[in-house]
Amino acid sequence: MKRRSFVTQAGLAGVLASGVAPAVVHAQANLRWRLASSFPKSLDTIFGAADVFTKKVAEMSGGKFQISVHAGGELMPPFGVVDGVQNGTVEMAHTAPYYFFGKDETFALGCAIPFGLNSRQMTAWMYEGNGLKLMRDFYRNFGIISFPGGNTGAQMGGWYRKEIKSLADIKGMKMRIGGFAGRVLERMGGVPQNIPGGEIYQALEKGTIDAAEWVGPYDDQKLGFNKVAPFYVYPAWWEGGPQLDFFINTKAFEALTPEYKAIVEAAAAIAHTDMQAKYDAKNPAALRQLVGSGTKLVRMPKDVMATAFKEAMALYSELSSKNPNWKKVYEDYATFRRDQNLWSRFAEKSFDDFMQSQKL
Repeated sequence: MKRRSFVTQAGLAGVLASGVAPAVVHAQANLRWRLASSFPKSLDTIFGAADVFTKKVAEMSGGKFQISVHAGGELMPPFGVVDGVQNGTVEMAHTAPYYFFGKDETFALGCAIPFGLNSRQMTAWMYEGNGLKLMRDFYRNFGIISFPGGNTGAQMGGWYRKEIKSLADIKGMKMRIGGFAGRVLERMGGVPQNIPGGEIYQALEKGTIDAAEWVGPYDDQKLGFNKVAPFYVYPAWWEGGPQLDFFINTKAFEALTPEYKAIVEAAAAIAHTDMQAKYDAKNPAALRQLVGSGTKLVRMPKDVMATAFKEAMALYSELSSKNPNWKKVYEDYATFRRDQNLWSRFAEKSFDDFMQSQKL
């Protein structure tokens, strides 16, 4: 079959699968991709990062590289996006990597683990440490290349129908909790539930679950959790700095011109910064409004924090003994975390502690 005839009949998807895509994509003036998000459109912060990314790609390519964004459930289930990227149903996705810890626990290290890195530390590990290299080496097993795609910053510890006063209140509690953190909650006697963001309100309202966490005041207020659960606990020991990712099908990415690859990288970096800026700017006002409407703020009990830390460290040790992928990445992650915490205690923490004790 002649090459021109083959391209005409097979279409882009067939060409990508055949492995002859680079020359074809280089030759075409315009490119169209689809991005599957794990999030609902109503969340302009976390879903919005994909919009920021695609708009920048279009702007920097002079409109030649267009990527359509599809909310969770439009093209595939919110937790089905990695499979969609792997099998080429879509060229890319925007998601929280820890949703997919069931495939391999190492996915969680690309997002957040209990008592892990905060958002600045996570970005530092990715861009200046070994994080991006190690995670990309891991994702290569799934036919994916990753780009940091946002961070929410430290999260709140969730909404509870009944007040949490001690570790005893965790026993038997059914809680929607993001991905990997459920492993630790389970070890503490809780019952984790992995539910997409758009379905949490109904589960909490009906009493199907006793508690739920999502992100923080701005998103949580939009989702209406304060209407069905009065107690808002802080902090989320499981998410000190969760990173979102853009996952791209490796063949699709390698088929891009050098210019388009650079555009993707630059647009992802912009979206990454933009997301946390939005959360940091919007959360204070939302928290004031929530408290003003009757929300009760409760600090996570000390025995809950201490037990969660103990169980998390035990879990990581167990995983290192049986999962070589986890061990390789976690050892580097843990070393970076240790050094970062040593540094931040002298600068960031001491400054923040003083400023938060002042009346401004």
